[in-house]
Amino acid sequence: MELYEYARPALMSGKKILYLHGFASSGATGSVGTLRLLMPECQVIAPDLPVEPSDVMNMLTALVASEKPDLVIGTSMGGMYAEMLYGIDRILVNPAFQLADTILKHNGLGRQDFHNPRADGQMSFLITKGMIESFREVSSHCFEKASEDSARVYGLFGIHDDLVHTFDLFSRHYPQAIRFDGEHHLNDDAILHSLLPVVQWIDDRQRGVSRRVIVIALGDKIVNHSSGFRKAAEILSQSYDIHIQASVPYNHPSGISDAANRDDRKPWDSMGCADIFSWCECELGVPVWNRVTITNHKELLLADYLIDGEPGVNGGCPTDDSQAGFMGTLIEYGSDAFKSWEDIIAYFSRLGGQ
Repeated sequence: MELYEYARPALMSGKKILYLHGFASSGATGSVGTLRLLMPECQVIAPDLPVEPSDVMNMLTALVASEKPDLVIGTSMGGMYAEMLYGIDRILVNPAFQLADTILKHNGLGRQDFHNPRADGQMSFLITKGMIESFREVSSHCFEKASEDSARVYGLFGIHDDLVHTFDLFSRHYPQAIRFDGEHHLNDDAILHSLLPVVQWIDDRQRGVSRRVIVIALGDKIVNHSSGFRKAAEILSQSYDIHIQASVPYNHPSGISDAANRDDRKPWDSMGCADIFSWCECELGVPVWNRVTITNHKELLLADYLIDGEPGVNGGCPTDDSQAGFMGTLIEYGSDAFKSWEDIIAYFSRLGGQ
């Protein structure tokens, strides 16, 4: 499928996004074109940032005052600058909070070429020791008002990023630190599957939208004997709030470390809490971030729908007239009506978010 087929016209419709590019880049970066293609009803403003660090914040402060963006997305160096634009919803992608050290580590002194065309036609720029110190001074002001703004900032960190490693630093100031399957530079796949879900959360909050909740119960039938699970979770998350439920052995909540090497039990049955969180992060990605519930009592879940391959286990449905089950709508994966994830996707597509 072509990228335009994934366009979501309703996402951020009528709103403005301010995009701040990374080091040695420009507003003509390919990521901006992708965002404009995927959110055609949103205005994406992408200025060329000045090379001199001391000029950037003055420019951005004036730009925010005049354009009043609804969301700021900053990548790498742009993420460092975006963090200091307090009072606005922000997404920081692999933010380079220690840019001076990063430049030095990668031999960035001297003449550098721009990776993308600039509006002023410049093709290169000079990084001096004085400019390095300017970067250090500007970045020293990061997090000064983080405690006042913590709910409005998300951090996205590529697990394959080999340039910037600021997940721990960000986490000390903001709770919404999210790892995603990607590298330092955004590509179309990372934008589509990792960035847009976060944009949707912010757009929903700004509009006061409350989506119906779908809980997917993890178990052997769904985890080990189904295909298309991740694709289904991504598609459903565009119209519903997707959550994950998992159970753990009560007497072994931390899991059994050699479970994967044992032949007499299924590895999934022995997963502990940390294993489950890691599995969800790796296999399902951003759409289920911070949406995992560990419980051995599905009947206590408050949700509209439960997708479950083994509803008779841990309270998914009553086993007799005296036992309560999940109170919402039960979707039994593998049943005649829902033999595959395609059947489930088609069902919820007909519901249209209801």
